[in-house]
Amino acid sequence: MFGLIRKFRRRRLAKQPFPPEWLPYLTRHVPFYSRLPDELRQDFLDRLKIFALEKRFTGVQGMEVTDEVRVVVSAAAVRLVLHLDLDYYNHLREIIIYPFEYKHEGIDGAVLGEANTWGTVILAWPSVLAGLRDARDGHDTATHEFVHSLDIGDGSFDGMPALKALEDYRPWVEVLSGHFEKLQNRNRAQRKVLRNYGALNPAEFFAVATESFFEKSTQMKKHTPDLYEELKRFYGFDPASDGVDGVPSGKKIGRNDRCPCGSGRKYKRCCGRI
Repeated sequence: MFGLIRKFRRRRLAKQPFPPEWLPYLTRHVPFYSRLPDELRQDFLDRLKIFALEKRFTGVQGMEVTDEVRVVVSAAAVRLVLHLDLDYYNHLREIIIYPFEYKHEGIDGAVLGEANTWGTVILAWPSVLAGLRDARDGHDTATHEFVHSLDIGDGSFDGMPALKALEDYRPWVEVLSGHFEKLQNRNRAQRKVLRNYGALNPAEFFAVATESFFEKSTQMKKHTPDLYEELKRFYGFDPASDGVDGVPSGKKIGRNDRCPCGSGRKYKRCCGRI
């Protein structure tokens, strides 16, 4: 019953025109949008529109959820399922946005984002902007957390999303678990491509690997080709070949540059902290 209601609602949303005032938000903050092939761009906009209008966005700690925030965050989510289906986000109910990095009581360090089992993704808006702007550092907070949302679709954070075919599961487990173990052992090839945070557990490895797949695809294809092929098969993208990888659209953010979020701090001390 709920599935039929959801399909009806999405058909209704799909018939609404894409708000033209949303396009400047994409050109300003989402560099990968301009690199999407023409044949994918309309589908991307259609899915973005549905996602942005369907999901509940909540601002906290004084954060105002404007159309700009809604569109930019939705763009990060929709890229992951452009060759899949929006049904991968059926579990996701709400996106909570902070105006700054936040903290959890009893845990050291600032939090840039997180995903929860009850269908919530939480993001720090400055980290969303910084992750999208520097499109080749392999660190994109919004992408990372939305990967967790794909992962939880089967009920657990385990680095195993719902794959397209039964025969895809065995190579997925073999390849990703193999590279996860190598990263834990500080293998040089892995560290050229993947952040050390991916060695924490299989779920974080899947999220970190996806960040690198989209932002460091050429390096991944060179140093860990089997991992690249597994992610390519799942996401349907070939970013190292089709031009949708992390080729910079402007000046790369230096670690000692001021953070683009406007905090006044150096990037390495703010949203660039890994």
